[in-house]
Amino acid sequence: MESTGCGHLAVRSPSPLTEIDDPRLRGVRLWLKRDDLLHPEVPGNKWRKLHLNLREAHARGATTLLTFGGAYSNHIRAVAAAGRACGFATVGVIRGEERPPLNPTLEFAVKRGMRLTYLDRDAYRAKHTPEVVAALRDRFGDFHLLPEGGSNALAVRGCAPVAGEIGVDFDVLCCACGTGGTLAGVAAGLGPGRRALGFAVLKGGGFLADEVRRLQREAGTVTDNWSIDADHHFGGFAKYPPELRAFVADFENRHGIEPERVYVAKMLAGIYDLAARGRLRPGTRVVALITGPPDPRGTGTGEGRGTQGLDAHPSRLE
Repeated sequence: MESTGCGHLAVRSPSPLTEIDDPRLRGVRLWLKRDDLLHPEVPGNKWRKLHLNLREAHARGATTLLTFGGAYSNHIRAVAAAGRACGFATVGVIRGEERPPLNPTLEFAVKRGMRLTYLDRDAYRAKHTPEVVAALRDRFGDFHLLPEGGSNALAVRGCAPVAGEIGVDFDVLCCACGTGGTLAGVAAGLGPGRRALGFAVLKGGGFLADEVRRLQREAGTVTDNWSIDADHHFGGFAKYPPELRAFVADFENRHGIEPERVYVAKMLAGIYDLAARGRLRPGTRVVALITGPPDPRGTGTGEGRGTQGLDAHPSRLE
């Protein structure tokens, strides 16, 4: 078990590796890096992106964490849970108007002690300006600011050790790509001769390449060993069309693992498609990073949120 060093957020690290035996991969070998099992409330890339930020907050003597997110943000959930485990008060600044009753994501956050406040969309777009931050400090006192989605230089460094935990020889490390932080980190940690492939989960994800470069620059490690696949977004962020729904059901039936639907399912479906079309050649050894568990509410993240209350804005991502 590993801890953040600032409380009791112990995780199952390294996360286990599971090989998938499936003839549809046409000779491509596939392992799942089960980061969804790292922690029940702060799983996957959430823990990886947060744990160094939590240590930094602790080292600075902070007592409160403040962050931003949409009404269904997994990042908001994770910060609320991690803050409680590590002894921080937490504040979640939610985009849009308050709409009671609380949805399950925000209800979870409140039960973990998070105070919620809301910004209309115009104010939210200016959330990192000095004026908005100063107003938040006037209201909530001093706080340690975590970026929306958790992607910053410390998050990149937190994701970099993934490759070193993989106990098999591999060629390609895949992850879903929303804000670029996870891809920037795992690529930075790869050894020679290996590549990282990020699957954009939103339509028009071309901007992500610039984000990955920016994040790597800020983290102090710039690499050219990564690329982004923008062809497997399945209609846009949080969209869950019938073909993706069928893939998820079939994968669970064959392998006993239900893929998370907004991020992980698109990555896995993309890997299968690239293998079928020969763009991943037979014999290629692929590790897929499972960055989160299936939706805990039973309705399914994509099904329940795909077109209701969500849009394809990057602030929803990761």
